[in-house]
Amino acid sequence: MEEKTPLAAVEEVLKESPQRGFKETLDIAFNLKDLDTSLPKNRVEDEVVLPKGRGRMVKVAVFGSPEMVTRAKTSADLTILPDQLDVLFKDKRTSRKQVDAIDFFLAEAPLMPTIGKRLGTILGPRGKMPKPIAPGSDPTALIQSLKRTVRVRNKGKRTFHVTVGTRDMPPEDLAQNIQAVLDRLTAKLERGKNNLGSVYLKSTMGKSVRLL
Repeated sequence: MEEKTPLAAVEEVLKESPQRGFKETLDIAFNLKDLDTSLPKNRVEDEVVLPKGRGRMVKVAVFGSPEMVTRAKTSADLTILPDQLDVLFKDKRTSRKQVDAIDFFLAEAPLMPTIGKRLGTILGPRGKMPKPIAPGSDPTALIQSLKRTVRVRNKGKRTFHVTVGTRDMPPEDLAQNIQAVLDRLTAKLERGKNNLGSVYLKSTMGKSVRLL
């Protein structure tokens, strides 16, 4: 089957999928081949900074000292001091709710053991363990980068999805995001593009269009 360019795939998806009453996302569906995904070396676990952003609000939380929290307040969506852990994460149900509302977490390095002990069983399976940051550093640039970042995880499966933006973004911007994800993934796979059985693009409730 002839490959489509990312832009051609985006334009076809938008043409064939009627407008909905909510902001749809566009996702790539990857189907891997010729890989034993049960082996750790073949499990995809990565993050990609989308050149044109995600088209929606991405929430970032920071665990840190008063100094760190002060620096992060203007760019982070949630800042958490050590003595606030008991209040914000008082039980498993509350913890899950808090964690699910945040896309990415950062933590001042000395706090990582405490966070791992308290929240590791909730953060870990969701792929949301905090990224450690140096004590006293300014996390602003990292927060801004994370707000344009998507996770690429196959969780040991051959088929998985990656969000590349929202329907209301310009087609050219979506195409750049798609290319960034494709390039990153093929660079990670053992045989590159030869490990891709098929790649589809679709909107939340729309038609799937084959890229390759």
